[in-house]
Amino acid sequence: MLNYVTQTRRTLHQIPELGFDLPKTSAFVQAELKSFGYEPIIMAKTGVIAVKKGLSEEAIAFRTDMDALPVLEQTTHAFQSTHPGKMHACGHDGHMTMLLGFAKSVANLPPFKHTLVFIFQPAEEGPGGAKVLIDEGLFTRFAIKSIFGIHLFPGLPEGALGITAGPLMASAIEFSVTIQGKSAHAAQPHEGQDAIVVASQVIQAYQTIISRNRDPLETAVITIGSIQGGEAPNIIAREVVLKGTIRGFNPEVMSMIKRRITEINTGLSAATQTQITAQLIDAYPAVINDESLVKKVAQGITLPTSPLKPKMFAEDFSYYQQQVPGLFAFLGTNDDSGNLGYPLHSCYFNFNEKVLLSGIEYYRQVLALMD
Repeated sequence: MLNYVTQTRRTLHQIPELGFDLPKTSAFVQAELKSFGYEPIIMAKTGVIAVKKGLSEEAIAFRTDMDALPVLEQTTHAFQSTHPGKMHACGHDGHMTMLLGFAKSVANLPPFKHTLVFIFQPAEEGPGGAKVLIDEGLFTRFAIKSIFGIHLFPGLPEGALGITAGPLMASAIEFSVTIQGKSAHAAQPHEGQDAIVVASQVIQAYQTIISRNRDPLETAVITIGSIQGGEAPNIIAREVVLKGTIRGFNPEVMSMIKRRITEINTGLSAATQTQITAQLIDAYPAVINDESLVKKVAQGITLPTSPLKPKMFAEDFSYYQQQVPGLFAFLGTNDDSGNLGYPLHSCYFNFNEKVLLSGIEYYRQVLALMD
């Protein structure tokens, strides 16, 4: 199995694709599943579903994501991405490999009590393949009663599982704010409305939402990750666009943040004689692990575990958990050498394929506990 996961992960790593546009990745996954004896089902454009019939129609589902990121890879290993500007920088190549290895390991075993559903999902990084699968009838087509997933994580020791009950990953809101001012010569600022100056006020005001409007016991983050604006050093900027993300666990806090952004924009727009408009897009809900599943799995598995605090990352696994009880676990990849400690989404992110064996064993133990 180590040879299989090593070869499979490195093949997938070389063909990273984005969103729902995963023709090579989907074809590879389908071919592997067919070689194990499964009959792949295509959903959500390039998503792949495989089913192992059980003695009951009631099903246990296991899910992996398939898409990569628009990142220019900077690693030096021999199996670099062959698609410049695209990279499996979040471990999805490993996630797919673990689920393929698990499907391979149980393919020829006698039927289990439950039917097994293997979900290879596109577009986790955006715009959200999980919801598309649900909308296409995944949970009406299969009688799924619980669902499990794994994410590789360099913040844990290599091979250690992080399993937490309740909130694990945050809900997310993506936003874009446009500040429309009036251009003028830089030597005559009184004849314009400087969108850059107003943008600085917007940024500062947004940060006061976290420091002054939020209960300090409630966790939330507002990050502006992109500022675009201005035309030349000697021109008062006519337009600035700010883009960012909001993360949190409490829906009431998230609603308050959206309300305060609207109020701040309205007030600053009037005060500065500019036009400030915002687009706020609700992205993914919070990942909330089912407490009974966590208790059952945490007490039953024999693999090493490590304490894990909730993270502000977002994950569309949360949509599945709105349908049925689900458990999302982290699997550590950090070997303390420094070479495997780069964060998720880094152009240097990498891991040792041997850790994938722990993920496959975790799935096998979960199946034994649930079946």
